Amino acid sequence: MTVQQRVARAREILRQSGIGAAESESSARVLAEHVLQWDTARYLTLAADPEPPDFADRYDAAVRRRAAREPSAYITGQREFWGLALEVSPAVLIPRSETELIVEAALEVLGADTQRRLSVADACTGCGNLAIALAHELPRASIVATDISEAALDVARRNATRHRVADRIRFVRTDVLDGVSGPFDLIVGNPPYVRQGDRPALQPEVRDHEPSVALFGGASGTELVATIVEQGAARLAPGGFLLFEFGLGQEIAVEELIAGTPGLTMIGLRRDLQGIARTAVARRL
Repeated sequence: MTVQQRVARAREILRQSGIGAAESESSARVLAEHVLQWDTARYLTLAADPEPPDFADRYDAAVRRRAAREPSAYITGQREFWGLALEVSPAVLIPRSETELIVEAALEVLGADTQRRLSVADACTGCGNLAIALAHELPRASIVATDISEAALDVARRNATRHRVADRIRFVRTDVLDGVSGPFDLIVGNPPYVRQGDRPALQPEVRDHEPSVALFGGASGTELVATIVEQGAARLAPGGFLLFEFGLGQEIAVEELIAGTPGLTMIGLRRDLQGIARTAVARRL
């Protein structure tokens, strides 16, 4: 059997398990590349060749895990964010592409200031994706990254070391920004924002595998969002920026939170490719 034939069979197994066609296609290929330790270019070149002798058993085991709705990123132990390969585990939320909007917006609002010394905070850092991406883009920034989970911070520390920015990121175990003093020129965050009541409707990959502490923001979904607005405003330097992600349909609540916070003004909302508002951008007066 060729690698390609083995992957085609896996794709059908994944579809029968309830995974959509596009995701089945992607997962089957990604898992094959992981097991073979091939990049995509090599896979496309060699997939029609006979499979290596030790491939089938290891690949089939990975496919069974994916068919049980375990996320591919937890099986491979890796997810790319902002062009950076990051370690992920069940201790951390898997980084989503829409969270890159925060990095894009931060670079835009900072403009020429990206080259000066900046003090940055990343609340609810998870695997460290925002802190590490910003450390790469802001070469003179000093960053404080927080999370309530020590296990998540362990992953984030390894990622910072892997990408050679550990000397500029200080990791702190705390709830949002409790006990972290500013002032900061920039505060970013991806707080938990899923409503607790929405748990049954989530995909099994999310509901059954990703850490609840990183997902759920209370009954309204905006409890931690409100905290990051309140604490962020108190810790920003004059003229500093607060950027954070929020959930589907929460933009009005976010606008009201910012409007009701003394000293903070809304600059705008950033939308993803589907036109869904995802990121708030505010500034300290």
